[in-house]
Amino acid sequence: MMKKTNEKPQIITRRKFIGNSITGLAVLGFSTLSFSGLVAAKKGNNKKLGIALVGLGNYAESQLAPALLETENCYLAGIVTGTKSKEKQWQQKYNIPDKNVYNYDNFDDIAHNDDIDIVYVVLPNSMHAEYSIRAAKAGKHVISEKPMAVSVAECQQVIDACKKQGVKLGIGYRLHYEPHNLEMMRLGQNQVYGKVNSMQANFSFKMGDLSQWRADKKYSGGGPLMDIGLYCIQGAIYTLGELPISVSARDTTVNRAAWKTVEGSLEWTLKFKSGAVVNSVSSYEQDYQDSLVATADKGKFGLGPAYMYDGLKGFTPEGNMPFNAVYEQVLQMDSFATSVLNNTDVLVPGEMGMRDMYIVEKIYQSMQQGGKELSLADIPKILHKV
Repeated sequence: MMKKTNEKPQIITRRKFIGNSITGLAVLGFSTLSFSGLVAAKKGNNKKLGIALVGLGNYAESQLAPALLETENCYLAGIVTGTKSKEKQWQQKYNIPDKNVYNYDNFDDIAHNDDIDIVYVVLPNSMHAEYSIRAAKAGKHVISEKPMAVSVAECQQVIDACKKQGVKLGIGYRLHYEPHNLEMMRLGQNQVYGKVNSMQANFSFKMGDLSQWRADKKYSGGGPLMDIGLYCIQGAIYTLGELPISVSARDTTVNRAAWKTVEGSLEWTLKFKSGAVVNSVSSYEQDYQDSLVATADKGKFGLGPAYMYDGLKGFTPEGNMPFNAVYEQVLQMDSFATSVLNNTDVLVPGEMGMRDMYIVEKIYQSMQQGGKELSLADIPKILHKV
């Protein structure tokens, strides 16, 4: 989980952001069109889409809700919470009417509320699939926070439900809108410094409170891999622009008595058809580390910090990356809303979330088999978008 910060990132205009980063978006091919809609007229549709946040925990409170005060194409229209005391607090702060306040018992009634177009699921991991499916059945477009579910099977159920109902599905991969990470895509995929031979992608911190849901597999589905490790998997894939062909992993948990149902630490290696090898560490036990570094024929380039909400820094053989901070969640939610308004492809679709969960499952299998190298060659074709 990200460290909580009360600092609001410096926001640069979307026009300036596109000017700095459009080359990074171009390498994504299929998704550039949907993002470009952020700076284009909404084709005569002046409606701002209403978003309901499902789950009012730290991320919703500290990041998503404030971001929805800055968005151009959507706004905070409703809330879903099981904590009665939060209702009035949020209503007063964000001017939410009584009819747009729901709990987990009456959630399905959201189907009859025309104020709400999009449901953003920000619950513990094990609840993502259930509420994404229920939102789709209610006829609402869906954003699921990562991981989109706790198994490939659940991911497929979510995708199927959204397709059946004709609603769009996106995953909360905010770094696809962040200029430093976009530059990693551009530099790696275009081989600006030659072929990338190896990478190191690490994300760790010491979790102080082991009573929280992230330390309980019933709610989290797994340990740091299911949480911060996903950033490392994503970073490797979008820097290289290809999918891994094999994985090996090992459990490096130090205090096994403390971590009863999930791993406290793990290491894994992804191998790619190009010959690139990516080593990663993800831990709730180790000192803070947050990096994405590529070693290419003509030198190293990378980020550190790489995955935080702000304060990201990047370097290349030619010097530091010259990007300012952006409000990632603003860009993320505006992009999704634009996809709905213009009926264009979602930048980070459900298939991407299922692809990552497939890799996560293989990492856990390898870890359980003592580090055995497992093939990833059978990733379904539907997942072959990088």
